[in-house]
Amino acid sequence: MPLTNGDVAATTNSQLNAGQELLDPATAVDFLENEYKHKDGLDVQSLLDSKTHGGLTYNDFLVLPGYIGFPASDVALDTPVTKRISLKTPLLSSPMDTVTEHSMAIHMALLGGLGVIHHNCSADVQAEMVRKVKRFENGFILDPVVLSPQTTVGEAKQLKEKWGFGGFPVTENGTLRSKLIGMITTRDIQFHPDPSDPVTSVMSTDLVTAPSGTTLTEANAVLSKSKKGKLPIVDSDHNIVSLLSRSDLMKNLHYPLASKLPHSKQLICAAAIGTRPEDKERLQILAEAGLDVVVLDSSQGNSIFQIEMVKFIKGKYPGLDVIGGNVVTVAQAANLIAAGVDGLRIGMGSGSACITQEVMAVGRPQAASVFNVSSFAARFGVPCIADGGIQNVGHIVKGLALGASTVMMGGLLAGTTESPGNYFVSHEGKLVKAYRGMGSIDAMEDKKAGSGAKGVIKSDAGKARYFSEGDRLLVAQGVSGSVLDRGSVTKFVPYLLAGLQHSLQDIGMKSLKELREGVRNGEVRFELRTVSAQAEGNVHGLHSFDKKLYS
Repeated sequence: MPLTNGDVAATTNSQLNAGQELLDPATAVDFLENEYKHKDGLDVQSLLDSKTHGGLTYNDFLVLPGYIGFPASDVALDTPVTKRISLKTPLLSSPMDTVTEHSMAIHMALLGGLGVIHHNCSADVQAEMVRKVKRFENGFILDPVVLSPQTTVGEAKQLKEKWGFGGFPVTENGTLRSKLIGMITTRDIQFHPDPSDPVTSVMSTDLVTAPSGTTLTEANAVLSKSKKGKLPIVDSDHNIVSLLSRSDLMKNLHYPLASKLPHSKQLICAAAIGTRPEDKERLQILAEAGLDVVVLDSSQGNSIFQIEMVKFIKGKYPGLDVIGGNVVTVAQAANLIAAGVDGLRIGMGSGSACITQEVMAVGRPQAASVFNVSSFAARFGVPCIADGGIQNVGHIVKGLALGASTVMMGGLLAGTTESPGNYFVSHEGKLVKAYRGMGSIDAMEDKKAGSGAKGVIKSDAGKARYFSEGDRLLVAQGVSGSVLDRGSVTKFVPYLLAGLQHSLQDIGMKSLKELREGVRNGEVRFELRTVSAQAEGNVHGLHSFDKKLYS
């Protein structure tokens, strides 16, 4: 008998079912499947119907929860970024000069994502950043820096400063495939008093080597048993043919998700270029440096300039993957897909430092852009990047749920240790870093793009991206500002990934592939949010609070 407070005649059941037949609780699931005609919420097509709801962005809706039958750690985040390249995590850093240089690109790749090196610099400087990424982690190093017996200690120190490592083989004539006579390490030269002494006076000659033909697994086993930092691979005449590094062995241990090429074990590197004729020369230099993915950087990708550039790259560099964009409509996407792109960037005016929609009255809300373009591109097997508007983990989830394979972040990563620039203290006493849109006046007037390059490039990446090279009066499509310190990406990105896994767990999906399939078949449901609902879903009703995102 139900317990009551006061009126014993009123029972709980009579108050709830209001004269309806009381059903057996054990049949609730069957009743839901057989009797309920409409599921909770909306399917994605109904949600993103612009004629009914207008153009939506990420804050305008929520994903409804599903059934949890697995731990968050079981959620798989591997996803394609181009037709040929897949990543272990769906996160990319934007090609902005306050976001991605070699340090960001290296750490994003180590953490399973991808960093796209900006091009607001000379081609030589950009190529040097590509080389630093490619040399950071290797399997067999097939083109090691080799010293000759005449190389001095001072020159070896300069090479260490240039390349960021200090272990060099010394051969009889200073080239690969000549007889190995010793190894130089940082310890050998660090405190040596006379920089003019030859490296032969300080090099190590007690070497552990492995014969040519040794597999990577066998070579790693030899290296792990030895106390050496490097393992030279030599032929039958003791000529060095390649090199293996202990530091790479440790990186494999600490960064199991790293984005690497399967054959060379080098980190995958992406870089941006424009669509001007001189960018073909830039691309040649980048390709020689080992570039894997080229991103055509334009605010409006549906142009004859980009289409011709795509065709040029696919014809001359068939092994190089090309990501086109930016696009927000299927008509824009169709032209680039037909030209041969391997991936697309979606977004126009949605970035935190972008004012294109406000100034130009051109663009599209990001949720509508991502869903429409990615749905179309998927028919042709072209992965899409949701570029812009990402402010938190929830926005990452929504971008991926709407069909993007990966998301690209700018402002969210600009305050990290690995982004370019120095920290400074704001007027409020907070630690911040400078951040600017590539359409800002600051970026478009920056002269770094032409510095140090042969036949100085007439315009920088900011002007080229917004087709402003010939303008006498620059019209800003971005702003300059600052962002709060977020610490290192080695802590911040794992927080984003853990949040993403927990979100997919709440939705009831064990992988990004399952999430996309669930959205496509209507299993994953959505709900619109009113302004009041958005306020309710945020912190409210507190006198004060501390919003600490991770520890």
